[in-house]
Amino acid sequence: MPGHSHSHFSESFEMYMKAIYRLEREGSGATTSVLATELGVSPASVSGMLKKLVGDGYVEHEARGDVKLTRKGLQSAVSVVRRNRLAERLLTDILGMPWEEVHGEACILEHAITDRLEERLIDVLGDPKTCPHGHPIPPRDLSRPEPFGDPLAQAEPGTQTTVCGVTEVLPEMLRYLAEIGLKPGALVRIIEKAPLGGPVTVEVDGKRFAISLELARMVMVAQGAAALR
Repeated sequence: MPGHSHSHFSESFEMYMKAIYRLEREGSGATTSVLATELGVSPASVSGMLKKLVGDGYVEHEARGDVKLTRKGLQSAVSVVRRNRLAERLLTDILGMPWEEVHGEACILEHAITDRLEERLIDVLGDPKTCPHGHPIPPRDLSRPEPFGDPLAQAEPGTQTTVCGVTEVLPEMLRYLAEIGLKPGALVRIIEKAPLGGPVTVEVDGKRFAISLELARMVMVAQGAAALR
């Protein structure tokens, strides 16, 4: 893995490692086209970078197939993702930044986190298991983190459950969810689901809100929602 220099290649490498990790371990799989969309670059750029990563032993890529991290690649990806999500925790828990502002800042900060600083962060933050948005902080032993939960959109009316996190970190979306209290740890009751892809009515802290089906698909809740009594 490239060192802690701030070269363009080093930052690109870390971006790719994070994206491939997220898509392979937390999403529906990493392909050239999905990576291009995720990173906002051309498929040709992705193909060029993947050739380098295959050549250096970080990923395996069969023609027209999914991109898979090798053990060497997984070690690098876990290191990058851990530092990114610990940086987000530092920004929210210690520096008090709103959760919609930390993603970009953490991407800058992660490059400065050394092994020693990572150890200190774990101590100070109390060894957190997730980032502020609910994404698991990958275990160092490369084991799979706990499952993330189910989309709120799949919960049945008449049940209540707990918010685990969100799949996307779009600032406007995060700001709105914070305003209505739909953040990790919040208890949410599913009141009604309108037919034909209409809004989902939820109750959070005694207040009711109708949220779009699209948003309800991005909010993750604990598996196995309990029926209300």
